[in-house]
Amino acid sequence: MSFLACRVFNQPEVHHKLVSMELDELSSGDTLIRVDYSSINYKDALAASGRGQILKSFPLNAGIDLAGTIESTSNSNFEVGQKVLVNGCGIGENVDGGLAQYARVKSEWLIPIPDAYDAKEAMIIGTAGFTAALAIYRMQQNGQSPGPLPEHGPIIVTGASGGVGSFAVNLLSKMGYETIALTSRESMRQYLLDLGATQVTELSKLALSDKPLAKALYGGAIDNIGGETLSKIIAHTNLWGNVASIGLADSPKLQAMVFPFILRGVSLLGISSTNCPMDLRTKIWHQFGQDLPLADFDKILSKEIPLADVSPYFDELIDKKHHGRLIVNCQ
Repeated sequence: MSFLACRVFNQPEVHHKLVSMELDELSSGDTLIRVDYSSINYKDALAASGRGQILKSFPLNAGIDLAGTIESTSNSNFEVGQKVLVNGCGIGENVDGGLAQYARVKSEWLIPIPDAYDAKEAMIIGTAGFTAALAIYRMQQNGQSPGPLPEHGPIIVTGASGGVGSFAVNLLSKMGYETIALTSRESMRQYLLDLGATQVTELSKLALSDKPLAKALYGGAIDNIGGETLSKIIAHTNLWGNVASIGLADSPKLQAMVFPFILRGVSLLGISSTNCPMDLRTKIWHQFGQDLPLADFDKILSKEIPLADVSPYFDELIDKKHHGRLIVNCQ
């Protein structure tokens, strides 16, 4: 049976093509999924455009997210027709991913889609929403709370108009946190305010200090950009605050001093969605709509794209021509 896939090749250089494939060309696994929806994450855009070294082998189908229906499985814990999702776990990096009409995966990666949302909403959440939720979870496990202590300051979210940032702002605000949304795009101001941001600003207006231990301004941070901005935010974080490091949109470098860690008890938390332990991954996916509020899907969804039309969106996402979430209708 032939099906459509967005496949990434490395000859003569890294590039992607929409191709017709057969099922026996897919990566190995014990479960075949008819993919209903996938999404385009920053990592997918880097992989498919060749602007980042993401794929570990070639050729591979792109897409680190998928939600769909089990077509066949040898695992008795799952059944044909069941709605499931997969995010991370190496799909779209080490094995064929979700930007295709079919995917074959290991059943140990499957998460039944909870009743609180459907396959489309699962992909609006996707790795972006999952990563934001994972960051908030780790911060709270480490003592972060909205609490009655406003002097500790708000949570600052960098790269706030992207997928992770949008979910972080929306979820934090729904959970009672004061949030500062940092964005380089003035056009995103109202969007971020609508998501619940207490304040929307740009980097130049923060006037962050170069001091290794600066005035305490923030209760914590969720950072998507890395580099000098992350280093300075750490220096401005208040007593026992948590800084969750997620992305490197600006730079992978970190040049922080130890003073905020040893004098204020600040914690720097690494957030890795790809290899998150499966028990924790499942727990967080099932928290949406329960312990964790459902996000404002209608606000965060930027566009739904047919699989056949995905090609222009990889470069456009990297070039900041979109906000929130881009999801892909694979059927």
